[in-house]
Amino acid sequence: MGVTSEAGAVLEQVRKVRQVRQYRPDPVPAEAVDQLLEIARWTGSSRNTQPWHFIVIRDKETLRRISQLRPPINWVADAPMAIAIVLDGASQLSEAYDEGRVSERLLIAAQILGLGGGVAWFGDASQEAEAKRILGIPEDRTARSVVTIGYPKSIRDPRPNPARAGRKPISEIVSYERFGQTSA
Repeated sequence: MGVTSEAGAVLEQVRKVRQVRQYRPDPVPAEAVDQLLEIARWTGSSRNTQPWHFIVIRDKETLRRISQLRPPINWVADAPMAIAIVLDGASQLSEAYDEGRVSERLLIAAQILGLGGGVAWFGDASQEAEAKRILGIPEDRTARSVVTIGYPKSIRDPRPNPARAGRKPISEIVSYERFGQTSA
């Protein structure tokens, strides 16, 4: 059974998802934000705990303050909006898994909607505490990141030490049946 052209188009969109750190100033339409939040709400979670709360951040001053938590996330200030992921704080391990799932779903949904997204981690415990203070998040909750959303200006990494581009060849990252076995 082959891949249908419709499935192929969706897979191509997923393959093209990139971390976006440069955005046009255009606001994200409310309908797109609503769709992103529905995608986030319907993301699977460990034991279906749905341990999250989402904070939509459009205020430029708040985005600027978050961007100043640590130098590698200074690009957050120029995003038109972000969605902070707040977790219940009941299970660090499963919530880390859930946070990763919902972050990636937001990035994929943004791509499909013609937008771009980027994940920015707040940093160490003191930086996380400051982010929680900025966003009014209770101390007993976990909040490590925001997903920025907007229309991409560029997918180029504007940071002084960008990561290298491209992907490793599939032969370097895939084994069959046992680690290191190269044929199917």
